[in-house]
Amino acid sequence: MAIKTNEISALIKEQIKHYSQKTESSDIGTVITVGDGIAMVYGLDNAMLGELLLFPHDIYGMVMNLNEDSVGTVLLGEYTLIKEGDIVKRTGKVVEVPVGDGLLGRTVNALGQPIDGLGPIKYDHTRVIERIAPGVMQRKSVDTPIETGIKAIDAMIPIGRGQRELIIGDRQTGKTALAVDTIINQKGKNCLCVYVAIGQKTSTVVRVVERLKEFGAMAYTTVVSATAAELDPLKYIAPYSGVTMAEEWMDKGKDVLIVYDDLSKHAVAYRTLSLLLKRAPGREAYPGDVFYLHSRLLERACRLAPEYGGGSITALPIIETQAGDISAYIPTNVISITDGQIFLVTDLFNAGQRPAIDSGLSVSRVGSSAQYKCMKQVSKSLKIELANFHELQAFSQFGSDLDTETKKTLAHGEALMEVLKQGQYQPMRFERQVIELFAAQKRYLDDLNEEDIHPFLDKLWLNISKTHSELVDELTEKKEMSDDYMKRLDKVIKDLKESLKA
Repeated sequence: MAIKTNEISALIKEQIKHYSQKTESSDIGTVITVGDGIAMVYGLDNAMLGELLLFPHDIYGMVMNLNEDSVGTVLLGEYTLIKEGDIVKRTGKVVEVPVGDGLLGRTVNALGQPIDGLGPIKYDHTRVIERIAPGVMQRKSVDTPIETGIKAIDAMIPIGRGQRELIIGDRQTGKTALAVDTIINQKGKNCLCVYVAIGQKTSTVVRVVERLKEFGAMAYTTVVSATAAELDPLKYIAPYSGVTMAEEWMDKGKDVLIVYDDLSKHAVAYRTLSLLLKRAPGREAYPGDVFYLHSRLLERACRLAPEYGGGSITALPIIETQAGDISAYIPTNVISITDGQIFLVTDLFNAGQRPAIDSGLSVSRVGSSAQYKCMKQVSKSLKIELANFHELQAFSQFGSDLDTETKKTLAHGEALMEVLKQGQYQPMRFERQVIELFAAQKRYLDDLNEEDIHPFLDKLWLNISKTHSELVDELTEKKEMSDDYMKRLDKVIKDLKESLKA
């Protein structure tokens, strides 16, 4: 069977035509479909996962799906300007954000661009937002506390520098308040802070920034904001941008505290993107890789060994539960990634116990190794005493005639609960916390009325800081209480009680 010459030439022409298309398709593509902030692009054979693509009108997109004949991208700008048939170019870069001290005191968006009206940010270089977390050999065990200034946390659920401690609870239970108080308490403690707001109302973010300015905390804080009004891709990359800024300081040997407020909204933003990109939904409609989303983020919080600079990132991720359900998909995911959780309960909050921390369900897996010795001395039995109190309190509701020992335990428990109450934006020096918990532990408060406990503690601190300042200085310097120190402190409290009775 003879092959005709015109068939051969037609075949060669077809091959040449496809060959030229293939060489171009590696760097230039065409928009096939666009909608809801997602664009499917034909071509771009050499595109990388996470690479930035340049669309018309200087709009950038980020590659999230690598399909056989197309790439799925999420758009980081006004997607309504993009239409089918538009030409798309590769940039060869992944998402980067500016880093360095120029970001301190500033409010930026998820791409590190200033949104506070204070002019451009001065920075020397940028860093890519996705990075592999430091390995085990580069890390050091957590043994230095990060003082939150909140008695209930510093005493029962201590947080160490380099730890990841989850703050979890229903909406309006004071989760953000705990995080903001912790940031305020870092003033003068050589710790920089990053607050990442994901999916919050703009008014809420403005209020947080105003509070931080009011207490002089913005001087050492950077706020990364991806509000509810912004595109889902920006909410998705915001926490990675925040931790990238923090890593620059950690690599220079500094301590950093980062708050993610909150990761449940981050997971929802990622779910939206994934479903629009036609990824398979799984439990509660989240894609299967949603665990990896948070684990690769939180693994970047650590304490580096001295030979690697000795810096640290302490992460406080926040998760919002529905009706206290901590067994839902995202809460259980993040609980398994973090080194403990602070569980806030609506019932305690409504009963006036603030911060509304459930001492039974809250835990720190680093524990007392992230506490000063003096704090260990006054708080070692606190959780057990509170557990006994809650058990007896439930039991005593059914009986009116209680024996003396039970009444004593209930009085002591009520005094402890009152001592652990603390106002918002009132973080407390660790020396004062130790002295107040010492007075509670030695049962000096058990015979006082509930409303008299805080006035007595205020007088006690005033008396010690003014007339017995050597007790405070010794605690600051040695961070432990000797037997002689306890006797002297004991005498001061006794004398004050007697003088108030007289």
